[in-house]
Amino acid sequence: MARHDARNWHDCSKMTGLLCLVASILLQHGVSGNRVKVESEVPSYPGQTVNLHCAFTDPSGNQLTMVTWIYEPKDGERINIAVFHPDFGPNYPESPVSGRVTFRPTPPDMRSPSIEISDVRMTDEGRYICEYATYPRGNEQGITQLVMLAKPRNSASIVTVQAGTKPVVVAKCESADGRPAARISWVTTANGNGTTVSKAGEGNTMTINSEYRMIPTAADNGKDISCVVAHRTQDKAESLPLKLAVMYAPQVTIVGYDNNWYVGRTNVLLTCQATGNPAPHSVLWKTMSGEMPDTVLINENELKVLKVDDAVNTTFVCEVKNRIGTGRDQVTAMVRGTRLPEKGAATGSIIGALIGVILLLAIIGTAIAMYRKHKNKDGPPKYKPPPPKKTNSSASRQLNTGPPAPVADDRPLQDQYYSTQSPEPVTDLDAYHGDEEYAVDDREHYYSAAPSGWDDPRDNEVPPPYMRTDSDPQDYHQGPNVNRGDSFVSPAMFV
Repeated sequence: MARHDARNWHDCSKMTGLLCLVASILLQHGVSGNRVKVESEVPSYPGQTVNLHCAFTDPSGNQLTMVTWIYEPKDGERINIAVFHPDFGPNYPESPVSGRVTFRPTPPDMRSPSIEISDVRMTDEGRYICEYATYPRGNEQGITQLVMLAKPRNSASIVTVQAGTKPVVVAKCESADGRPAARISWVTTANGNGTTVSKAGEGNTMTINSEYRMIPTAADNGKDISCVVAHRTQDKAESLPLKLAVMYAPQVTIVGYDNNWYVGRTNVLLTCQATGNPAPHSVLWKTMSGEMPDTVLINENELKVLKVDDAVNTTFVCEVKNRIGTGRDQVTAMVRGTRLPEKGAATGSIIGALIGVILLLAIIGTAIAMYRKHKNKDGPPKYKPPPPKKTNSSASRQLNTGPPAPVADDRPLQDQYYSTQSPEPVTDLDAYHGDEEYAVDDREHYYSAAPSGWDDPRDNEVPPPYMRTDSDPQDYHQGPNVNRGDSFVSPAMFV
């Protein structure tokens, strides 16, 4: 076990040492590479002046002996274009940029030996390397990519085709003399696809051509199609809208026949409708029998039957021509002896009308019910409140000593009880005894509780039978004097 652990520890130590060595190499390379600062990419247009910056950020511990700018084209060998030595000054070897390249500033600074290229050309595109010769570490460098831009010329066109069964080119789009190459796409509802080819243009530019292919049909004529060109020099993609142009023979339809041509009917009309690309230029009416009835009047694409008779019991044919071909349609007229009954209203319309009437009646009924409810709520109650009753009378207890009358009650037997005293007779005597104010208030309460429409009893008041009036022919028998709150006994009646 101890040997196994020792072997593992030894292997781990070797791996750790290897990792530390690799890390130190990468760190050293990264530090040395990062000390030469340049721009990774510089875009420019033909004819402009471009500046390529370079600087040595940390020269401590190193001696900067010389700096060289090297041009590396996309296809070709490296070429020195500018050299600077602190003792000998700048030098510009023969190169494609000779006479157009110079150090900036002048005289050059060894720590920031930037260069300037004037009147740049499309062929100047490539990699530019700023390389320092240092001591004791050797050469260090930074690379800048010069990207030459050229705004392309974009155009699109439609190809007029004839409807068929094979794919053909229906639209073309071109992005010419661009740098870098443009990207072309198509936007349409038509069923097809685009193909793209590229070719080199003048001055290291690129020209992109795209074609849209599809099987053209009459339904595709006039559909929208757009060529969309995306390029680095454009803020957004450019859209070039077009409309497909598909030629096809006329498509013909005869309208106006209602299957109700009866003998004696007048002024029935057939219309020949046609579409085509190019537009139809001729319309011809004829019959299958070969002869046109005398009662028929033809005006271009309209055929009018002045009066229906057996002669128009035939098949009418309409032929329409254009440059592509001929289209036709026909309709067979059947002459009836009598007129067909007119069709009634559709079942759906009848049902809809009935539902509408029912809903209207329901709304009216609901409105009437709510109005009556509101009116009853606002008006006085329709019931007459009972007059006050007296229950604490000693006279009643003296007079009513007999057994109580049976009273029908639906309550359970254990909840029923019987009173040994008879209730006091209810009379209007209290209404005429006591305070005058109490009587007036009680009568006003009675009147106010009456429903609207009742006659005011005070306008045609009938006195009670026990009150005497001046016009009463009967004798008035004075009863016993009974105080308020006590019962009374009516005087005997003689017959």
